[in-house]
Amino acid sequence: MRALVMMLLMLALAGCAESHEDTTLRFWAMGREAEVVGELVREFEAENPGIRVEIQNIPWTAAHEKLLTAYAADGLPDVCQLGNTWIAEFATLQALTPLQPYVDASSEVKPLDYFPGIWDTNVVDGQLVGVPWYVDTRLLFYRKDLLRQAGFDHPPRTWAEWDQMNAALKQLMGPNRYPVLMPLNEFEPQLSFALQQSDPLLREQDTLGNFRSPGFRRTLVFYDNMFQQGWAPKMSETQISNVWDEFFRGFTAFYLSGPWNIREFRQRQPASLEGEWGTTALPGPDGPGAGIAGGTSLVVMRSSQKKDAAWKLIEFLSRPTIQQRFYKIIGDLPPRRSAWNSPELTRDPLTAAFADQLERVKPTPKVLEWERIAQQMRIVTEQVVRGGLSQDKAVEQLDQQVDDILAKRRWLVEQRAEAAAEEGAR
Repeated sequence: MRALVMMLLMLALAGCAESHEDTTLRFWAMGREAEVVGELVREFEAENPGIRVEIQNIPWTAAHEKLLTAYAADGLPDVCQLGNTWIAEFATLQALTPLQPYVDASSEVKPLDYFPGIWDTNVVDGQLVGVPWYVDTRLLFYRKDLLRQAGFDHPPRTWAEWDQMNAALKQLMGPNRYPVLMPLNEFEPQLSFALQQSDPLLREQDTLGNFRSPGFRRTLVFYDNMFQQGWAPKMSETQISNVWDEFFRGFTAFYLSGPWNIREFRQRQPASLEGEWGTTALPGPDGPGAGIAGGTSLVVMRSSQKKDAAWKLIEFLSRPTIQQRFYKIIGDLPPRRSAWNSPELTRDPLTAAFADQLERVKPTPKVLEWERIAQQMRIVTEQVVRGGLSQDKAVEQLDQQVDDILAKRRWLVEQRAEAAAEEGAR
């Protein structure tokens, strides 16, 4: 009788568990990552013969719209690559599966092994909804030879030191070359400098803009001064024929960019400049500063009926050894510290600066409206740089525009607060 009871119990448990026999996972990935991840996925399928993975390559330019359309039509995949700034949006839509129970039971995914600022991008309203897949951030590519000619033997570590170097470089470089390249059609420089401040970009539970804060005012003064001093050209990237060639031609000494450019610069460097350029962490107000917690994460969609199998795929792609291979294939930087133990990363001084920067990255505000806010910040700060808008007027205008963008979020927070107050009064 006891044996019969045990057998029935085991059958019941087996019935409750998700079967992985003849399971097909739909995996949406974007751009170059979708093109190369198939090599790793085939190995996953060999380890898990009952699971097959269908990879759909979504162009980055169409990804956001396609995801929202699929959400509305109940057609989302099982697993998806999401940009870190999209995580909060899809979490707010209740489209993502909470992953903390999976992480707690996992021997593969270890939160303390991840760069903390990157891991934090996946925690929305206290709930873990994604696992970092690869990371990027912004720092400085710089010309060592030009710095030496200007009298410096190391890159800048503080804003004041950077200003000093820029003044000396401008004198050396003349009127038609510039110490710093920060294209005006990019918001990453302003955002990076703003994240180095103690003042948050949003306030009141992320329902109001905080751009009139002392922190963002300092950011705007520092950023705008680069252009007004003639240290950075008032140009967008489309006005620059080729940023890599211009860097080696001596058009600029500092270029604020991301890890994908390590490979580009190596491929294009003249033999005479080999070893004469490097990467360094972003200077901050008082020392090496914070940066953007960029990159993408892997999520399991709440609508998926194959969550356990989907988590198995995320665990596999999260292994340090797999992340190291992914880096060799495509050059995407791993989010786990242990994955950085590979010789390709530890022996390369160009990537070492990124590891240093990643220890200090910070997530952007976790609101679904963030991308609109970031673009508005770029537009307003460009108006300041090009003239016609004062810094005081700019921060007032930016706060008003952001307050308008966040109006619905503010209303929802107020409604929740009223409901909680009513519940407490009962």
